[in-house]
Amino acid sequence: MGAGKVTLLVTGANGQLGQELIRLGNDQVTIVGYGRDQLDVTNLSQCREMVAAVRPNAIIHAGAYTAVDKAETEPDEAYRINAMGTRNLTLAANEYGAKLCYVSTDYVFDGTSTEPYNEYDNTNPQTVYGKSKRAGEVLLQSLSNQYFIVRSSWIYGKYGNNFVKTMLKLGSEREYVSVVHDQLGSPTYTYDLGRFLIELVQTEAYGIYHASNTGTCSWYEFAQAIFEESNMSIRTEPCTTEEFPRPAPRPAFSVMDHSAIRQNGLTDLRPWREGLKAFMKDQILD
Repeated sequence: MGAGKVTLLVTGANGQLGQELIRLGNDQVTIVGYGRDQLDVTNLSQCREMVAAVRPNAIIHAGAYTAVDKAETEPDEAYRINAMGTRNLTLAANEYGAKLCYVSTDYVFDGTSTEPYNEYDNTNPQTVYGKSKRAGEVLLQSLSNQYFIVRSSWIYGKYGNNFVKTMLKLGSEREYVSVVHDQLGSPTYTYDLGRFLIELVQTEAYGIYHASNTGTCSWYEFAQAIFEESNMSIRTEPCTTEEFPRPAPRPAFSVMDHSAIRQNGLTDLRPWREGLKAFMKDQILD
């Protein structure tokens, strides 16, 4: 896009990432956000109406079915929102020549790798949630020629519930917490991801991207960092995934290689610990 003003339509505007995105507009970028109550992506005619009304240059599709464990018993609903909803938005975007950026997930991989996942590595989702998000990717790739797929991981931020807020709450209530030490990944601060998405959709560097804050840790190490940054003296004990069984298996290894960011000359996200520091500072200011 040139130097003119840009209009972006954000779905899932009431979600954790959506709420962050709609606050990142500026003089050059107008952001129009819709939550599920205003834009039901499973309704094709509503998608068309909204895109026609807003006429965005690009759509950032942050709306999703994200209840990972619940999806195991509600597969139809997960696919309806994550797959069909993405298809509907793609069709609407195509009609008005809008680019579409789909926010996807590390759950499209099986988590058995020992090397960071490249954008072009074969996907092999192990959960209904992961499979439904992958189905959305496939539909977008087959129906659009102006798409971005951005896979992220371990997302947290100021809005909505997330691991950081849970740890801060537990830290104020308990003397110790047990946190899994055998799942590795990269925490991602919504503010950093949001800024990246807005930069990305103003380019024509279409394709698949892996975007998380850089560096790697286990959930246990992440928890330790959260307590350190907030000056909480709470005992943190490592445990195994087996000790905390969940209906949907979590990927043991979610580290993603950001080769597309490098190859397209885009700005990578800062290290995860710096993102966490910035988040904590922001929390205090509130």
